[in-house]
Amino acid sequence: MALVQRQSIRPSAQERRRFQRVKVHLLGRYMLADRREFPCQVINMSPGGLAMLAPGIGNVGERVVAYLDHIGRVEGKITRLLDNGFAMTVGATPRKRDKLAAQLTWLANRQILNLPEDRRHDRIVPRNPMSILKFDDGRAMACRIMDLSLSGAALAAEIKPLVGEPVTLGRVQARVVRHLEEGFAIEFVHAQLPETVEDNVSAQ
Repeated sequence: MALVQRQSIRPSAQERRRFQRVKVHLLGRYMLADRREFPCQVINMSPGGLAMLAPGIGNVGERVVAYLDHIGRVEGKITRLLDNGFAMTVGATPRKRDKLAAQLTWLANRQILNLPEDRRHDRIVPRNPMSILKFDDGRAMACRIMDLSLSGAALAAEIKPLVGEPVTLGRVQARVVRHLEEGFAIEFVHAQLPETVEDNVSAQ
């Protein structure tokens, strides 16, 4: 088994023909078949597969569901065990694979250009930083908006939701994209308008 774990990451011949893996640095969380969840870091990915550093390693053939920064939800099966993680397939429709290819191209270009975290919109501290964060199951909790842009926000609250979890901030639908030292970041499903974003996120 140790010999297997030391093998380099080599996609199948079919995948090498169809997809090219790119080096990435994506944080996220994943769930094994027994529903245990762990944090992870994806180190390379293609629309058909990925390799991640992971503390909890399942068995070859085991189903995995992961929520990754910038990518969202992916699922597949473990194909190979590595020293500190595993490689897995990415099960997706052709349309989803095309979207993944575009996302990976953007991530690869950003890394080559050494660009900082995606800052499509300037961030501000809202006049009223207090708001309510709602979950799909009906739960709600108070939160403080540490900074805000037209595409997302950084929040501080009593608990940190799972990366990938859908939430609603005020009246704005979003999803959790990463954990921060003092809170977590969300990305809005739809970019907001400058004249209404503060009112929408602080609406009770």
